[in-house]
Amino acid sequence: MRTHTLANGITIPLVGTGTNTYGKVDNSYNGELNNDFSALESAIEAGYRLIDTAIYYRNESGVGQTIKDSGIAREEFYLTTKIPETEEYVGSKELVKQTILKSLDNLKVDYIDLYLIHKPIENKEMLKNTWEVLESFVDSGKIKSIGVSNFTLEQLEEMKSFARIKPVVNQIESNPSNWNNDLIDYLQKNDILPEAWGPLSKVTDEQQTILTKIGDKYGKNWGQVLLRYQIQRGVAVIPKSHNQKRQMLNLDLVNFNLSPEDIHIIKTL
Repeated sequence: MRTHTLANGITIPLVGTGTNTYGKVDNSYNGELNNDFSALESAIEAGYRLIDTAIYYRNESGVGQTIKDSGIAREEFYLTTKIPETEEYVGSKELVKQTILKSLDNLKVDYIDLYLIHKPIENKEMLKNTWEVLESFVDSGKIKSIGVSNFTLEQLEEMKSFARIKPVVNQIESNPSNWNNDLIDYLQKNDILPEAWGPLSKVTDEQQTILTKIGDKYGKNWGQVLLRYQIQRGVAVIPKSHNQKRQMLNLDLVNFNLSPEDIHIIKTL
């Protein structure tokens, strides 16, 4: 599996699986938890090792148990979770600390590979305090890397005034409806890995037809073309599926390269 070396020297897989509907009734984000993590089990069986969850998803515990039950060594996985931006979790340094400790307990691990702030914290003092607690967990080895999610260029610039450890990842929306090119350019210039959530969402029928035509030349489907485009431009991707065949296809991205002509077509969709 292709990897990327983060600014702190740690490597991260460039393809992971999202989990925001795993373990829930009707595979729905807001569905009640039903402890059915068969989709995560099949993703792990297919070869996914970057597993992306969040406190908002309400399923940290089930994700952690599924990873533990896989029988695969903890070190083989790259585990990401995220702290919500609300006062309930980040209203004080003690709340942040207890939230992180709860994540470690839920996930049944001694350390978390990547801990993100899920959405921008508008209160600057709370943001600074949250970041300082995250930095302290990096210092203790309980978190290996820290980053953010859905932060703008301006918000990242603001963090430079207090961040002793700079964010190594910004997980953002990037798909044909919003490539987020300007932000991605900024992230790459500042050695922050752009990581795309929803990389296969918001694709129109017309765009899918164009992508399918490109894929036919490589023996790949439209989704594989879209994911490969992101990887070739240095963006990590977090697709998600409940279907094992699609999970395997979404991971099968290393044996072809999109031509400059095809890249131009995708870029201008």
